[in-house]
Amino acid sequence: MRKKFIAGNWKMNTRSIDGELLAADVVKGLGSGSNVTVAVCPPFPFLARIAQVVKGTSVALGAQNCYPKDDGAFTGEVSPAMLVDVGCAYVIIGHSERRQFFHDTNDFVNAKVHAALKAGLQVILCIGETLDDRKSNRTEAVLDAQLTGSLAKITSVELAKMVIAYEPVWAIGTGVNATPQQAQDAHAFVRRRVAQLCGDAAAHALVIQYGGSVKPDNAATLLNQPDVDGALVGGASLKADDFLAIVRAGVR
Repeated sequence: MRKKFIAGNWKMNTRSIDGELLAADVVKGLGSGSNVTVAVCPPFPFLARIAQVVKGTSVALGAQNCYPKDDGAFTGEVSPAMLVDVGCAYVIIGHSERRQFFHDTNDFVNAKVHAALKAGLQVILCIGETLDDRKSNRTEAVLDAQLTGSLAKITSVELAKMVIAYEPVWAIGTGVNATPQQAQDAHAFVRRRVAQLCGDAAAHALVIQYGGSVKPDNAATLLNQPDVDGALVGGASLKADDFLAIVRAGVR
């Protein structure tokens, strides 16, 4: 049985003291641990400080992006090796906001995935369709293209160090989430496609999160779907009580 994984994507929010208090409240609320994997992903400037808060606890640290080089003249960028150095275990790659606003292509996402895995990070790979895609019945075609491109030359062994987050773009930050059935259908498609790319066993073991306006009042119904293995939480991760309620919804 796949272990549920709830990760909080803080995006470009919080200040240092707010982030420390938020992380501390999550650590305290989670206690000694549960059968749910939990991670928080603060903005880059606060990673080192949050790392100290979650160190030795059951809360893991993740980053929101990386650049696919170890070092070099890449002003403003952050390498996977740097993320490992400050204590990150995870990195989010391919989030729709990166694809939309910063024009991250599938090829660029794939390069980031390979670089992050090489550095020893676990990857949360984001995919998802726009509202126009869904209205045009192109959801599966879009997910197929994103999976095929982003997972190029990824082996079954490497996939074991990855999580895929299905995030319909039309549900991110809008207050509108996919219905449980819509989420299940998309997750089942992702698992079938990954099986074709990396093998049945790897696909069966793969954790697939749902993201997009996940809140305490809808988390349980989403997480109860057979192929929904967790959540990548945006706005609700900025309030410890809301985030912990979503974590509790994933407890079996």
